[in-house]
Amino acid sequence: MTSIVPVRRLGYRIAFRALQLRWAVQRPVTVGVKCLITDGDRVLLVRHTYGSRAWDLPGGRSRRGEDPVATARREMQEELGLGDADWTPHGELRGRIYGRRDHIHVVRAAVSSADLRVDPVEIEAVAWFARDRLPLWVTPFVGPVLAGDAAA
Repeated sequence: MTSIVPVRRLGYRIAFRALQLRWAVQRPVTVGVKCLITDGDRVLLVRHTYGSRAWDLPGGRSRRGEDPVATARREMQEELGLGDADWTPHGELRGRIYGRRDHIHVVRAAVSSADLRVDPVEIEAVAWFARDRLPLWVTPFVGPVLAGDAAA
């Protein structure tokens, strides 16, 4: 199983580059979630195996007509094994990244343990950070979400 991980990661990287080209031409509106996962004053950040290697809030793209909480459950089950967490809506953000126009629903869950099942194909690294000791290199949505700029 572990020998296939590098091949699948390469597939994700190639697909991401192809999507970047499409976004540059079509400038689509994408709808997705960013998941604010906390354990006390600590927040969970991930580094993906594709795209920017900056630390980011975990999340993913919504399927057509999918509720943001359902998207969070599905994506967090796939990526971190946290689908059963108590997810609640926490606001919305909009922005532009890679030419696409993002409509991001922020969904929040507090967890009591670091009992994660990380998908090694999609997630390169996972770490808990104190809010006042975040890494320097984070994606554009991390700051606004943690600063409370997402309307609750």
